Amino acid sequence: MNILFHLYLSGDDPELLVGNFMGDFVKGPLDDTYPPRIRQGLLLHRKIDAFAQRDASFQRSRLRLPPHYGLYRGVLVDLFYDHFLAREWSSWSGIAFSDYIAWAQKIVEKQRAILPPRLQELVPPIFNEILPSYQQIAGTELALRRMARRVRRDNPLAAGGGELTRHYAELQSDFAEFTPAVQQFAADFITTIAEKTEWKG
Repeated sequence: MNILFHLYLSGDDPELLVGNFMGDFVKGPLDDTYPPRIRQGLLLHRKIDAFAQRDASFQRSRLRLPPHYGLYRGVLVDLFYDHFLAREWSSWSGIAFSDYIAWAQKIVEKQRAILPPRLQELVPPIFNEILPSYQQIAGTELALRRMARRVRRDNPLAAGGGELTRHYAELQSDFAEFTPAVQQFAADFITTIAEKTEWKG
């Protein structure tokens, strides 16, 4: 659940950001349950995830991790990339990290009633504790341990933090290659849906 990355790739559109933020908590077809721009944000979230699954640098990061993590390798890489984004934030954004988190939280709080109930409960800890903690390796490790407890079946996530330390330089290099590519992909998608909206209007 690379929450920070999805927020970051939403640009400055509040509704797109909210839809992208809640993407991991909304499954199935996207119907009229949500307003059009929220649905576009949900679709953006899914498109970003699909892009990562096809991207060579992201897949290279997955394969750096031992096979026993199985499908959880993608989850680990998501969290590792959020760590790198948080730690190197000033290289990727002109807004201070703390200011950006406060701005995004204010937007999400305004739309809190539309979020899935489980996510509504998580909004304060996500913005006040989890995302700021990603700037440190220890914070990322703690997030993985918390996630491991939330998954109902047995899983290896709690031990995943050690892989970040073990492969740090290589994963950081993959991240540096992945980020401009996914930035361009997201920006192109946002431009496309904006043009379609204008055309329909």
